[in-house]
Amino acid sequence: MLQVAVLGLLLAGGLTIPYVATAQPAAVTVSAAPGAFPLIRGGRPARIEADVTDYPGVLRAVQDLRGDLASLSGGAASREAPVVIIGTIGKSAAIDALIAAGKLDVSGVRGQWDGFVQQVVEDPRPGLKQALVIAGADKRGTIYGAYDLSERAGVSPWSWWADAPVIRRAEVFIAPGANVQKPRVRYRGIFLNDENPALYGWANKTFGGFNHAFYERVYELTLRLKGNYLWPAMWGKALYDDDPLSAPLADEMGVILGTSHHEAMMRAHVEWERYGQGRWDYAKNPQVLREFWRAGVERMGANESLVTVGMRGDGDEPMSEGTATKLLETIVADQRKIIGEVTGQDPAKTPQVWALYKEVQDYYDAGMRVPDDVTLLFADDNWGNIRRLPEPGKTRPGGYGVYYHFDYVGGPRNYKWLNTNQIERVWEQMKLAADYGADRLWIVNVGDLKPMELPTEFFLDYAWNPDAIPLDRLPAYTSDWAAAQFGPARAGEIGALLDGYTKLNARRKPELIDGATFSLVHDREAERIEAEWADLERRADAVRAALPGDADAAFFQLVWFPIKASANYNRLQIAVGRNRLYAAQGRVAANGQAALVKTLFDRDAELTRQHDAIKDGKWVHMMDQTHIGYTIWQQPDANILPATQLVTPAAGAVLGVAVEGREATVEAATDLPLIHRYGTQNRWIDVFARGDAPLAFEASSGAAWLQVARGTAGSGGDTRLEVSVDWSKAPKGIHRVPVTIKGAGQVVTVTAVVENPARPPASGAFVEAGGVVVIEAEHHARATSAAGVGWKTIPGLGRTLSGVTSYPSTAPSSLAGQGPSLDYRIDFERAGASDLTVFVSPGLDFRGGKGLTFAVSLNDAPPVVVNTIPDASEAAWNRAVADNVRQLRVPLMIPSAGVHTVKLWRVDPGVVFQRLVLSRQALPESYLGPAESVRR
Repeated sequence: MLQVAVLGLLLAGGLTIPYVATAQPAAVTVSAAPGAFPLIRGGRPARIEADVTDYPGVLRAVQDLRGDLASLSGGAASREAPVVIIGTIGKSAAIDALIAAGKLDVSGVRGQWDGFVQQVVEDPRPGLKQALVIAGADKRGTIYGAYDLSERAGVSPWSWWADAPVIRRAEVFIAPGANVQKPRVRYRGIFLNDENPALYGWANKTFGGFNHAFYERVYELTLRLKGNYLWPAMWGKALYDDDPLSAPLADEMGVILGTSHHEAMMRAHVEWERYGQGRWDYAKNPQVLREFWRAGVERMGANESLVTVGMRGDGDEPMSEGTATKLLETIVADQRKIIGEVTGQDPAKTPQVWALYKEVQDYYDAGMRVPDDVTLLFADDNWGNIRRLPEPGKTRPGGYGVYYHFDYVGGPRNYKWLNTNQIERVWEQMKLAADYGADRLWIVNVGDLKPMELPTEFFLDYAWNPDAIPLDRLPAYTSDWAAAQFGPARAGEIGALLDGYTKLNARRKPELIDGATFSLVHDREAERIEAEWADLERRADAVRAALPGDADAAFFQLVWFPIKASANYNRLQIAVGRNRLYAAQGRVAANGQAALVKTLFDRDAELTRQHDAIKDGKWVHMMDQTHIGYTIWQQPDANILPATQLVTPAAGAVLGVAVEGREATVEAATDLPLIHRYGTQNRWIDVFARGDAPLAFEASSGAAWLQVARGTAGSGGDTRLEVSVDWSKAPKGIHRVPVTIKGAGQVVTVTAVVENPARPPASGAFVEAGGVVVIEAEHHARATSAAGVGWKTIPGLGRTLSGVTSYPSTAPSSLAGQGPSLDYRIDFERAGASDLTVFVSPGLDFRGGKGLTFAVSLNDAPPVVVNTIPDASEAAWNRAVADNVRQLRVPLMIPSAGVHTVKLWRVDPGVVFQRLVLSRQALPESYLGPAESVRR
């Protein structure tokens, strides 16, 4: 569990080590405060005691703690060292004796699933003045208590899985008091999925397959992250069948095994291929299927498990074309009968889950129900948007849960390569789950596990205790996580790098980006994207150079590689787009872009090679996932060099001109897009060679106050001219000024259209410029609450700046015009029609309706209700998740020039506003749209 309140200890080499603030009971401290327990003193660790009669999994964790403390201290415990007593209530004589003597208070954890207490105890037994005691309410509680101490002392859960350095320290103390922890969500787990080729290749090279040695590492990581549940890798793999030691080891270590949403009764999908007979069709082959499932429950034995019930078609497909409710009810009833017969007890005593994934939710919507002891596992749409939640306050013995995705194979396109998951979005969606009571089971598809380290830990931390990460602490999570891996010295910088690259990757999954994604002629979009990535690269290089050598492998994996690989990929696709645009324009520079595409394609392979080489090949194959060359939803078999076009230059010097806002070349005369004093300040003209001889040209402005600056000529003979205005000299009004370009015996005239309004804009209002106003949602003039419901900004969420949504999320819907509102003051240029486009996160109506709604009004006019899902078609959903935003258009009639107020009204919970764009005419096509407008 990542601790979010930290302070630092300066160590040799300039690193600082995180410690929990000493105000917390049993906090890790850097000095021997009164009553503190010396966990490490003088470079020597405390001695760890545990009862040999305790659970084997507890003794494993105790041994891991001993090793962790030895790594931290660089020394070994002596017989005279201070003592840490670890044990499980009812399994440890030492713990039970302390409880009986009234020296250890376990009232806060006794009988609590996975709970533990860490407490500094005075005079725990004769001859021992003080001890640190860790007591678990059950096996896992004790295990968590041991690993929690290790993490808080300075050993990251990712010390093996991401090579996070363990930094030596000579003094570590535990403050007086008791640290009591217990989870909010009962089952908290990960799903290894879509694991070929990356995890598959790595596991085979490293462990010889998905065997118990591989899973031992997975189990330990899960427990160190305070998870307790696992859906194992499944494509062509079967944990129970592939290695008989894997399942007993999970039970010993404390990990609850299950099988994925479509693998019923503890049988892996591939086992039907191995052992099944006949068709995977319960209507036609029920007896064979029952025998197949019975064998799965028999093999499960007494291992702690969570059994998936239900059925989908073979290969994770729909079971039938229709909604076969009665058939599925029969299947579940028969499966429960098998469970009861095999276990010899009421099937309700065996934990079960029914996953309402994809079309299975249709059965639920059609009225199908399962016994109340079965957990109902709702799902997201595979793209991070939860499809359904229970009614607030509605309970059932089996409870409710959520199956979430950080990785997916399917439409509109796979996303498997790098982390594209903003923790802010995870927080917003899983907070809904917690608020609505879906807190029995949270499981997340983590794909290959690497490189999902950050969101995986966040998901499990949030499942452990959502209240520990309220909104005001969310922005610090990533830097605190960075501190836990690298120390706080540069944690802020590293956290910003992690937030930065995940935000850029979340705008659109890399697999969905191609040469046409970002505009090359509007809003300087491609240049902005390249600049953002270049800035992240520069900062990542600087931090990497400053970190000590033993931190380099972890920094490479967690920060440097994903930034470099993502930046290279975006740059490659933009180069593909430029090559095609330039070829259509006849630019000689198209050939340079074609060469750049090949260079960047090779760079992608080189970065993968570097990843394979870190730690002497420890992670070889882990970056084998293909990602270049998608043409359909499914991945290409290998990365494919994008097709490019070459230009044959004309003979001699031939002038070419292209302008901002147009893909076609300028052959005679054309206008630049508007230059506005309160809008876009610069426009560009590209002058380029179309022939095989050097091009010389001249450019002149028709007005002294219109400035034309010549940039550096590119290798292909391209020169960008920047056209701007000296506003101190520009006359008021709208003016058309020619820019004349002469070269190679040709003359091209480009007209700059300039507007310098006579009326100064109003103070505190966004200024309409050229018929356009762009506002980030958080930049409202006023946020009004009503009936206990207000607004909160989620920093960083979304494509541009942040997200604004209403809380509490469980409050009833508001009447349009009577609920909370957000006011935006806008200084309009003139009266007339304008379209308002509201950008919202692509959330779904988790209440089971036809869309979440909000309302829009202008000034005091009656509000207009807007459905966030006006089109429920698959095509509309494909666009929403690919774009990672929904755009809702509302026509407005502006009554007069001057300041007016646009209001967004809360109607339904769960709507997250990102941006507002008002325009008098259709805006040029670009992915992100124009930059935010000026606010005076």
